[in-house]
Amino acid sequence: MPDTPTIVQRHKIVAFYGVTTTTTSGGTTTSTTTFHRMKKFTQLAKSQNPIEYGRQYVDEPFAVTDVMGYNPSIAYVFDKHRNLPVQEDIIKITNEELLGDDAVRPIIIVDTETNEAWKRDFAVIPNSEGDNINVYTYSGNFKCKGELIKGTAATSDDYQTVTFTEVSD
Repeated sequence: MPDTPTIVQRHKIVAFYGVTTTTTSGGTTTSTTTFHRMKKFTQLAKSQNPIEYGRQYVDEPFAVTDVMGYNPSIAYVFDKHRNLPVQEDIIKITNEELLGDDAVRPIIIVDTETNEAWKRDFAVIPNSEGDNINVYTYSGNFKCKGELIKGTAATSDDYQTVTFTEVSD
């Protein structure tokens, strides 16, 4: 007997943002990236933005379209909170107007019911801030900056942070 379809609740698909901290001890510099849960976001909407090639052949009465690639982006909006490392990093990128690789961060999307995960680097593209009368907000887009990597996620703190393991097809 086939499995009964079940709906997936939005809060079961969770995003994690790589925040890198650098420490120096005894002349040795160490960088560590921790994937923190993206908390207090009111929007994280992914768009695939397919790159299409459309044409009509002279011997056919219809047009055809092929997908030639993808340019994914994730629109974000969050209410500013203190002591959230992801928000602090995005605010730093925004306020300091960071450029190029200084504004690129890895994001992992995790299905918490299956632990399936997808990782990709994104450029953080700030858009606006402070446009809500009740709370201070930030908005923008994460835009594709690398290939999609399939994997699995593991957590030891109930999905506050995750570690990512790449899987081959």
